Amino acid sequence: MNKRSWMRGALAACTLAAGLVPMAAMAADKPDVIIGYENNGADPYMVSMARHLFEKDMHAKVEYKMFSSGPAAMSALASNSLTFMCGLGVPPLVTAIAQGLPMTIVYNQERYTTAAGIVVKPGSGITTVAGLKGKKIAIVAGSQASFELATFLAEAHVAYDSVTQINMAPPQMRTSWVTGAIDAAIVWDPVFSALQAAGGKVLKTDGDLPRTASSYNVCIADSKWAAAHPALVRGFVAAMDEGYQITRKDTEQAIADMARQTGVTVPVARKELAGYELFSGADQSSPKGMGQGAGVKTSATYMTLVNTAKVLQQIGRIQQVPASFADNVAPQYSEHLAH
Repeated sequence: MNKRSWMRGALAACTLAAGLVPMAAMAADKPDVIIGYENNGADPYMVSMARHLFEKDMHAKVEYKMFSSGPAAMSALASNSLTFMCGLGVPPLVTAIAQGLPMTIVYNQERYTTAAGIVVKPGSGITTVAGLKGKKIAIVAGSQASFELATFLAEAHVAYDSVTQINMAPPQMRTSWVTGAIDAAIVWDPVFSALQAAGGKVLKTDGDLPRTASSYNVCIADSKWAAAHPALVRGFVAAMDEGYQITRKDTEQAIADMARQTGVTVPVARKELAGYELFSGADQSSPKGMGQGAGVKTSATYMTLVNTAKVLQQIGRIQQVPASFADNVAPQYSEHLAH
């Protein structure tokens, strides 16, 4: 190599090295964010995951962790090993709040309509909720299912403890269904749809619950951490809303993304998605979301926290209803999306 060529190579190497230093520094400056989630079937946040919208909008390094149920995720949240948790039902959150954990809803994702409920085995002889008395029902104890079952049994004037509840994770329910270990299950998609496909008869869906005492999937964070990192939370909420907007505008491609993320077929993903009432970023500060100002305490989300707590106290899941949930709903992080 002649001297001129060597100098050109050295100059190029120096230039490259000079460019790499700020890039490495920029990468090092990105915060680490861990997002926990449940597989609740096809959901717009899977579009946000698949298209790396969380990384883009939060300017962060993001890791994802899947949990089989809400109660399974709560210990991780309590130990601060998760930044956000999505796909969480309201009862595990209320239980954590009642125990003094400073958790807050930053995004209400959706309301279950036909994607969750009570399904009974063919040949079980059960035709109504009252028929569950003395029967074996699979349930994720402490999850949204505990609230739903207590509510539906009360409506049918059936004692909560007159039904034999068998605590198990949703994937186990498929096996127990086949072996005859259970007569019924109260669960959510994808297992809810799978049991229907196996001949199950639906007695109730979550769409039968009132909006102010309903079944929601929410995203939560530690309230103190959120208050200290508002830009990250706003970025997170923006990514959630982007997933929603893509789902509304390019539904078929979004469903394809969801199918890949969950490992199901496109028709199954389409059916699962149809079982939700989805909420946008703008919906978060509306009455059907978390409301604004004085309207927070009359919003559907806030009232569901209150009414869920009352049921959980009645069935012995918590000792007392928290005096207020004002610190546990946070519409302020999505107010910039209202229009």
